[in-house]
Amino acid sequence: MQKAHLSFWQIWNMSFGFLGIQFGWTLQMNNMSAIYEFLGAQPGELPILWLAAPLTGLIVQPIIGHWSDNTWGPLGRRRPFFLTGALLSSFALIFMPLSAALWMAAGLLWILDASINISMEPFRAFVADMLPDEQRARGFTMQSFFIGLGSVAASYLPLLLGRIVPATGSSNGHSIPQIVRVAFWIGAVAFLGAVLVTILTTKEYPPSAQERERLKRAKRFDLAEIRHSLLNMPKTMRQLALVQFLTWLGLFCMFLYFAVAVARNVFGARSTREATYTDGVIWAGYCSGVYNAVCFLVSPLLPSVVDRIGKRGTHSLCLLAGAVGLLSVALIHDKWLLFVPMIGVGLAWASILSMPYSILSSAVPSNKMGIYMGIFNFFIVIPEILSAVSFGPVMEHLLGNDRMKAIIIGGICFIAAALLTQRIQETTVEDESLAPGLSVQPDVA
Repeated sequence: MQKAHLSFWQIWNMSFGFLGIQFGWTLQMNNMSAIYEFLGAQPGELPILWLAAPLTGLIVQPIIGHWSDNTWGPLGRRRPFFLTGALLSSFALIFMPLSAALWMAAGLLWILDASINISMEPFRAFVADMLPDEQRARGFTMQSFFIGLGSVAASYLPLLLGRIVPATGSSNGHSIPQIVRVAFWIGAVAFLGAVLVTILTTKEYPPSAQERERLKRAKRFDLAEIRHSLLNMPKTMRQLALVQFLTWLGLFCMFLYFAVAVARNVFGARSTREATYTDGVIWAGYCSGVYNAVCFLVSPLLPSVVDRIGKRGTHSLCLLAGAVGLLSVALIHDKWLLFVPMIGVGLAWASILSMPYSILSSAVPSNKMGIYMGIFNFFIVIPEILSAVSFGPVMEHLLGNDRMKAIIIGGICFIAAALLTQRIQETTVEDESLAPGLSVQPDVA
């Protein structure tokens, strides 16, 4: 099938749901370490408490990817998963800041991360389903734009709420501040609302009669097919996997420890009971807002950079900018100067969210796009699991509980990933359409 070129606003509508997904995910990333510490967690316990996120991704994404490849219903192929994940995520966002104990917060993180994965994974395949190959880079960068915008909104929400909502917890240091609770509740509304925009404005290509027959015979949970696809990954995907592994190992160093490093190393807080601790965590959220602002400002420009130096060159350049940003954080003791290295991190983030997926979508057949996007997620969650399992002992015995040293390790990982990107051999496979024989344009409102 020759897929129609979609207009700017059609691509905008089909990507809009990522605004809500990233709003919820950023609230999780910016606040979970602090929530755990508010509930009494020690620095060495933080990685293991984050273990829910990668384990759910490891299990959920390939299953959801394969399931969505072999699904068709009233809402289409991918959209039923957008809606299910949004409803479950909103539930978890509402109850997360009401946690009264570590076990409750950890359990809700399992639910939240699994639900975000249910929505997020099919969104990656959605771009490849709906757009011809020459528009996919634009589609993925539009997703990056909304990811950046959603992250900025979530990161600066405490600033908007600060005048009307208390920023501190109770005197015993184990109460989640009201400002965090309200932010999570707003996030629940934003998540569901944005996903509904995509669901209601974008219709998918319907399957042909031949494809409908295949779907009737297809298994929804075929572990053998998932295993076969994993063992027979295209060469380009295998090369991308190592880059992705190192990139996300660096990112998780930042996600796990940036907020608490700012609170303790820059703001000088000695415990979670001090007001400076909360101030530092909130300021780290503002820093997150800066790099995400750079992300959504730069994302629309990346296709032009790709035209000049290619996808590999673009990704390597952006990763090196991110490495410089992370490494320079350790040299800064003025909170205002923390915004400067976030520019480099934002450039890296824009590319991380688009270039690997653009390269991958050209290298795998479209009738297995969902399962391969799910398997590709392994190389995000495996480094996260490695971080969760190993960083507790590393933090305690090698880094002296210095959170800033973990940020430095993240920068080194970015450098290695940038160098390995140049080894990737880009390929384009013949498009095996999900709906052969059709030439209609999808009905996109």
